[in-house]
Amino acid sequence: MSVAIAPAAVTHLPELEQIMSRAGRENFPVALRILPASIRRHLLAVYGFARLADDVGDEIDGDRLVLLDALEHELDRVYGGTATHPAMRQLAATVRACALPRQPFDRLIEANRRDQRVRRYESYAALLDYCALSANPIGHLVLGIFGAATPERMELADAICSGLQIVEHCQDVAEDLARNRIYLPAEDLAHFGCREDDLRSVPAPARVRRLVAFEIGRARQLLRAGEPLLRTLRGWARVAVSGYIAGGRAAVDAVEGAGFDVLGATPRVRRRDRLRWMAALLWDAGVRRPA
Repeated sequence: MSVAIAPAAVTHLPELEQIMSRAGRENFPVALRILPASIRRHLLAVYGFARLADDVGDEIDGDRLVLLDALEHELDRVYGGTATHPAMRQLAATVRACALPRQPFDRLIEANRRDQRVRRYESYAALLDYCALSANPIGHLVLGIFGAATPERMELADAICSGLQIVEHCQDVAEDLARNRIYLPAEDLAHFGCREDDLRSVPAPARVRRLVAFEIGRARQLLRAGEPLLRTLRGWARVAVSGYIAGGRAAVDAVEGAGFDVLGATPRVRRRDRLRWMAALLWDAGVRRPA
């Protein structure tokens, strides 16, 4: 798409209020609410961009690839100091204040481009490659906001973010299938004797539940593998990251509590379970209160 087309396409992107409302609801607000306002503002700017990219990739009618090109062009303007979309102007302020690199934002856009082309994932390795675009950049940006984005920490954050993404894929099997997407690896469906039509059955057949239990086990292992990140962080950074892990661990528990049946309804994650996990994670990391 030529640069001349992009500004007009930007006017078709979702409105700021809609973007931020969903971003605030969907990104573990238990952690967000106790953080200082300045940190919350930067985190919400990043979440707003991720939400905007996902809305373009999943929700908007029309040529989504053109709109994703428009979003990329608007990202050019963020780094050039001339952003026009309100959410991108907020992002520009965060990028400047926190010196955030561009690459993670480009990867989030690329994940949504891939969603327009790729509907199935053959292997777990291929799914993790997708998570490296769709989820892991968020961890890098969050660490960047706290000035803590070292290579070692980003590797641990990748495990956390991939685990969170896999939990979400398990929760959203029916919703994804309605978009003709399946994020459960095809090799795993075959291993458990599942057909794609089985993913439309309510209640979920036993073989689907065994498949979901297997994927949830992988997510749990990834979350545990990333938990040492907490011990490398201090203060509000540790609190925030514990909130993300707690949300994932609570979601794992919710899916397990529903007998791994995710087809009739998304297993509900209770606020108290998130708080319980958050307290346990902070205790294990040796923190009683932010430094």
